[in-house]
Amino acid sequence: MTETTKTPVPDAVPTPPPAPRGLIPLPEAAARALLLAGGIATAASAFLAWTWTAEFPGDLTINGYPGGLQWLTFTAGVLTALFALASYGVRGLGWLLPARNNAPLALTALGGFTVTWFTVIAISANLGGVVNLEPGGWIAAIASLLPVLGAFALPQERTGTNGTKEAIKAYIAKPDRIPAAQAIAPWIQRAVITAVTIIGLGVFTYGIDTEYGELFIGYLFVVTFAMWAVHTAGLMDRFSALVAANRSFTLAMGFAAAIAFPFTQTDDHYANIGVNILIFGTVALGLNIVVGLAGLLDLGYVAFLGVGAYTAALVSGSEFSTISGVHLPFWASALAGAAASLVFGVLIGAPTLRLRGDYLAIVTLGFGEIFRIAVNNMDGDSGPDVTNGPNGIANIPDLNFFGFNFGQAHDIGGFTLGRFANYYLLMVLIMAIVVLVYTRAADSRIGRSWIAIREDETAATAMGINGFRVKLVAFALGASLAGLAGTVSAHVTYSVVPTPYQFAGSTPPNSAFLLAAVVLGGMGTVAGPLLGAALLYLLPEKLVFLQDKSLLAFGIALILLMRFRPEGIIANRRRQLEFHETGQLDVPKQTTLTDEPAVTKAGA
Repeated sequence: MTETTKTPVPDAVPTPPPAPRGLIPLPEAAARALLLAGGIATAASAFLAWTWTAEFPGDLTINGYPGGLQWLTFTAGVLTALFALASYGVRGLGWLLPARNNAPLALTALGGFTVTWFTVIAISANLGGVVNLEPGGWIAAIASLLPVLGAFALPQERTGTNGTKEAIKAYIAKPDRIPAAQAIAPWIQRAVITAVTIIGLGVFTYGIDTEYGELFIGYLFVVTFAMWAVHTAGLMDRFSALVAANRSFTLAMGFAAAIAFPFTQTDDHYANIGVNILIFGTVALGLNIVVGLAGLLDLGYVAFLGVGAYTAALVSGSEFSTISGVHLPFWASALAGAAASLVFGVLIGAPTLRLRGDYLAIVTLGFGEIFRIAVNNMDGDSGPDVTNGPNGIANIPDLNFFGFNFGQAHDIGGFTLGRFANYYLLMVLIMAIVVLVYTRAADSRIGRSWIAIREDETAATAMGINGFRVKLVAFALGASLAGLAGTVSAHVTYSVVPTPYQFAGSTPPNSAFLLAAVVLGGMGTVAGPLLGAALLYLLPEKLVFLQDKSLLAFGIALILLMRFRPEGIIANRRRQLEFHETGQLDVPKQTTLTDEPAVTKAGA
């Protein structure tokens, strides 16, 4: 009996996954063409007249020359066209899309669409209807819609950037392992950092110089979508690698840009905004030690700013000072303000830092209110005559260093520096000192102890860390930095009154805004609180036209940011991993010590 040979059945050929498609059913070639044409048309529409009357700010009535918000539409259209050309693989533009994804195209298109339609709606609302739009306004609205349609017709796959990160790190850190032609020369790295610094200074200066609220809102739209696009394109990762390889040079360029800011201003009012941002940012950086590094929730931190300000006001020679005849030089009053805040930090921290979480937050909130009520009552009637009560201490004299009077304008190299510009440069110097103290403390043994306490105080204590002593040092150091900033604040404002030193209010600085600056900017980083302070100071300053709705706009912005980027604008890598799952666009996949992929719950 012969055996029947069975013919093996071939394995079934797996069906290839369907090609990714966009939200709008268009061929990819047509979508890219529509995106490019729409970006060019959006930029070109800025050269048309959008309204017939100059009553709308910015004068959008001229054909052939953009004005006001039209410049923002032009910028967004140019960015959209550049990213579209990069997606075609045009020679010389490939560096714009190292992640090789379509998300930046959609984001730049949305930026142009948002600022254009916001302008059209603002014209209609302010002037009384769409009849006030010229044909150029309608053309701009339609043109800005075209790249959005093209972008959403493209597949929006979540392409990771981990390979890009590793390649860039290899190019910079280990050029001996790759062909010499692909290595990035050190002078090119520094040239890129210099160019980015100049662009950043220009963008920041433009934001401060905006003359009316509508222009500032449009500026926020364009900058937000542009930065989001740059991040998703992988350019942030490239620049972060450059910064990591040139930390000292990057820090020097940052301070050079800060020093150059007052020389770009013709109105001392904008220098006033700059000096207040630096004061606000210095206090936020001190709070970042307490909240970002040590993990202690302090809701009364603005009181330490007040302690420094009142101390400087009492010893700086004001005729309203209750300590008559005392006029210390600035360095002495600055040290006195920092020392007084440090003492108050220790006195408040010693009995309260054994508490944790919500209980510590409630106690610090109480301290902030006690300080405000106390200085309000020290008027000689309700209490001892120390602070003049609600009237405060006025007529604080300007500083004078070796014949350089900070209250007078000075001509330097053909540029005129006004009073606020002088104090701004002084705050840049103090900011450099604070950044040095912060970075040294964060990188020291005590800084690692703060992080250990923040992550798990019980485990840190079990490993031999004295949690109470470590937290007290953080509290005292953060308080002294706030007091140092308060000494300058007293001279800038000419007077010190109890009103600003409260938990919450419509304008900074107050404890709520300080905490928001740290959280929104990025806890545990240096640049994060500074950026958060700049944004939170500019928003109330520029959105005056919203009147009582400014806090509503601020709340909506908080909700959106916490939803899409809870780790802050400039994220600490550890916190980024806490808030996002691995495998997402901006978070590298976790690996074991042997570089094997870590086992996830889904694959266990």
